[in-house]
Amino acid sequence: MITVLTRSIAEAAEFIRSGGIVAFPTETVYGLGADVFNADAVAKIFEAKKRPADNPLIAHVSERGQIDMLARDVSVDANRLIEAFFPGPLTLVVPKTSRVPMIATAGLETIGVRMPSAKLAREFLKACGTPVAAPSANLSGRPSPTTWQAVLEDLDGRIDCILQGEATDHGLESTVVDCTVTPPAILRLGSLSIEALRSVVPEIGIHRQDAAIAPRSPGLRYKHYAPNARVVLVDSPSEIGADTGSAYIGLTEPVGEFAETMVCGSVEDYAHTVFAFFRKCDKAGIDTIYCQMVSESGIGAALMDRLRRAASH
Repeated sequence: MITVLTRSIAEAAEFIRSGGIVAFPTETVYGLGADVFNADAVAKIFEAKKRPADNPLIAHVSERGQIDMLARDVSVDANRLIEAFFPGPLTLVVPKTSRVPMIATAGLETIGVRMPSAKLAREFLKACGTPVAAPSANLSGRPSPTTWQAVLEDLDGRIDCILQGEATDHGLESTVVDCTVTPPAILRLGSLSIEALRSVVPEIGIHRQDAAIAPRSPGLRYKHYAPNARVVLVDSPSEIGADTGSAYIGLTEPVGEFAETMVCGSVEDYAHTVFAFFRKCDKAGIDTIYCQMVSESGIGAALMDRLRRAASH
């Protein structure tokens, strides 16, 4: 398969309409999309990513009316969150309609729905004319892609097309909230903070995954977000001796030299660059990446979630 690189929304959307799979930029990370109602096309996503079949996908919509094509019921709290945060980096898990094929939901009767805020993503989805199922556009387990070049590294020859856009704004995936329970519960921490969600629905909690129950969100069961290198979490770079064979990323300037160093000006900048830094380190053949821990408020909570997951593999 030849992977087409294009900046044409119309060209990329035609692949979706004809049953193909396309990588496209959102405000969070690049997604790998297929027509959510085309089971054969959705199956291509799992094959291209080498994604386990029991890992559900998220459906992306261009307008409010498309939610009704996917959701059998939208609760009062879900509607409040839609009014406050759509379009944006928020995914809501709702009961699915019978029209949504089970392959897209990993056999679950629920579907994650989100409306991206990135202009190029919205225009692309509108041109597709259908909700688009789209996990991150990377090989499963790898750091999520924040540039089209990162998508190409993982999926060249495995997908039909990459819609080329700029680097993503947030760099971390969407926050996922289960709206099939009362009160709603956060399944996956992400670019939208807990504090922001609770300003609209104060009772929102954090779900604790039961290993015996199939997860309703991606990013909960399998290896995710991990570079090839070993990831080590530190409170301060003063804990690390200079190591020219290792790398460091954090908010505080380290002492000594590393093979790769990234000092971020803010937690937001850290979250935005961490996946790209992981990929840079992999290209350089680095065996250990030291990551400074941050306060778990705002986007820091999602960043620490990703760092802990990366460090656990």
